[in-house]
Amino acid sequence: MKRLIERSRSVGEVLRWVTQNPGKVSASHYPIALHKLGQLLQQQPGPPMGAGDSRSPAGQVLEQPEFHALCQAIVSGCAKFDNFSIVNCLYAAAALGLPGESPLVRVLEDESRSRLGRFNQKDVSMVFSSEANNKALEAIFSSQLFYENRQERFIRSMAEWLPRKAENLTPYTMALIAKYVARHRLREPRLLDTIANFLLKRGEQLDSKVIQKLVFPFSRMNYRPSNHVELFPKLEAILEQKAGSSPLATVNILMSMFQLSHFPQTVLHQVFSPAFITNVMSSPYALIVRRYLSLLDAAVELEFREYSGPRLDPRYRVLMFEHALTADEANRKYSYKGLVAEALRQLVGEECYRQDEVLPPGYCTDFLLWINHSGTVLPLSRVPAASRAPPATSPAAMSLRSSVLALTSDLQDFAPVVLSVNDKWHYCQNSDILVGSRAMRDRHLRLLGYCLVQLPYTELEKVSGIEEA
Repeated sequence: MKRLIERSRSVGEVLRWVTQNPGKVSASHYPIALHKLGQLLQQQPGPPMGAGDSRSPAGQVLEQPEFHALCQAIVSGCAKFDNFSIVNCLYAAAALGLPGESPLVRVLEDESRSRLGRFNQKDVSMVFSSEANNKALEAIFSSQLFYENRQERFIRSMAEWLPRKAENLTPYTMALIAKYVARHRLREPRLLDTIANFLLKRGEQLDSKVIQKLVFPFSRMNYRPSNHVELFPKLEAILEQKAGSSPLATVNILMSMFQLSHFPQTVLHQVFSPAFITNVMSSPYALIVRRYLSLLDAAVELEFREYSGPRLDPRYRVLMFEHALTADEANRKYSYKGLVAEALRQLVGEECYRQDEVLPPGYCTDFLLWINHSGTVLPLSRVPAASRAPPATSPAAMSLRSSVLALTSDLQDFAPVVLSVNDKWHYCQNSDILVGSRAMRDRHLRLLGYCLVQLPYTELEKVSGIEEA
């Protein structure tokens, strides 16, 4: 049956083999039939219309009773299919252009989600390792099943051929790819450079909300694209024109650029202007914008000292984060922080450190200690009370550099130390490179005068027992 399907010369022939010989058709034959239909449809002349259009060849096939019978057979039997056949059918349906709301796609996705715990890497990776067109890529990256699982093999393969196809992709599809890469922290330079080249060529045609999605992977992976000398000024020019049209997107793009140590001065003049501030403070997302603007303002003070334009009004300053990040909370059971806390308690005693301290401009630290010049960890009782509190605890009066100067002058012979537990999700995948937000946090803590001691998970996972810890 497999050979008969693969040798078919027309859509009708494929459908006849499958629907008229139900006793000879097994689960593995259905994805082969769907794939073959897709190949034959691509060879047929006709208008370049979607599968849902009845005037296109694909649309005509979807209306045939034999095709409905094929879909119904898959829907009825998919619960008994093996994993590989399920995922293969799902991919073939996407490549064929079936809409996500079609009964076939819905049933296959539901069945796939119910088996998620039993899927292995090969089940999915083998399916997604071939080249795909814009419609198929959109369907793949829109799939929740695919989105929730890291497909490194597929991404490496895609990095080889995507540059040749990028011009034919829609901004929506490219944004889906960028979102996936960022979610799974996949620092694949060729893929990131492809996104950057797409941005450079199409940037003026895109709105700020799409641009922020395409820029985010660069800061997330702490990666300056190879065309950044051209791309960053281009983004600045676009932001100058569109800053007010989508304030939250503008601030997000600025944050990405700041994390990569690029500071667009003209755009900063706009976002710190009274008009921009008034606009965002009356919007539904006022609080999140205030948080981002507060962090941007702190970054200007710490890293962009030559800037002489307007700054954020002190009355609008707030802490960027008031507690641990959501990702850290969600991954608490996988963190080495508990091990370090117990080891630290036994080593220096609970009276010598503070845990989960939030330091302006809103960075949550794992452990905060005070040491003298000889390296001795000091009990909190020996540290002046005013210095034990984080510098500039009143956000409205926050002046970071002066606060740190005051802190160090009060302590004189003492220095604050941040002990940082860097768990696996703080790094790019399979890399020793910290994600952009974490890297900027570390830069800022050092500039604020804290000594930073890093405890990477790669070292902590070698530890055996509390004594070694």
